[in-house]
Amino acid sequence: MSARPASPRAGRGGGLRSPARAGLPTRLPGPRLTGLGCGLLGAVLMPTLGFLDGLLPGSPPTVYGVLFLPVCVLAALWVRRGDLVAVPVLMPIAFALGLLPLGEGDGPGDRAMGLVTALATEAPWLYGGTLAAGVIVLARRVRMVRAARRRTAAGRDRRPG
Repeated sequence: MSARPASPRAGRGGGLRSPARAGLPTRLPGPRLTGLGCGLLGAVLMPTLGFLDGLLPGSPPTVYGVLFLPVCVLAALWVRRGDLVAVPVLMPIAFALGLLPLGEGDGPGDRAMGLVTALATEAPWLYGGTLAAGVIVLARRVRMVRAARRRTAAGRDRRPG
C-alpha cells in the first residue's frame, strides 16, 4: 500500500482556513429597503402576525405586541440611509393594520370600535416599538452625520493652504 502524499498545507499548520482567506465574506451584508419597502414589510408581516395571533386559543393581543417589537427593529436596521425618517411613521400604521384581523364584532361599526379599543389597550407595545425604531433611526442618523463631518474635516486638512 502506498502512503498518501502530504498536502501542501501540511507543513503550515494545515487545519481550517479563516473565512476571509477562503474567499468567503466575513460579514453578511444587511438588506437595504426603501421607505416603501419598509412599509410593505410592515403591511405584510403585521396582518399575518395578527391573523396567526388570532388562531391562538384565547388570542392574547400581548403576543401580537411582543412580535411588533422585532418587526420595528428590523425595519429600522434594514432601511436605506435616505429613507430613515419613514420607519417611525410607517410602523404604527402597520401595527393598526395588523390589529384588523384581531378585531371582534359583526358589522363594520363593531369592528371599528374593536380596532379603537385594541389600539388603546395595546398602546404600550405600539409606543415601545415606535420608540425602538425611532432610537435606532436616530442613532444611525447621528452616525452618518459624524462620518460626514470626519470626511469633510479630513478633506480640509489635506488641502494646501
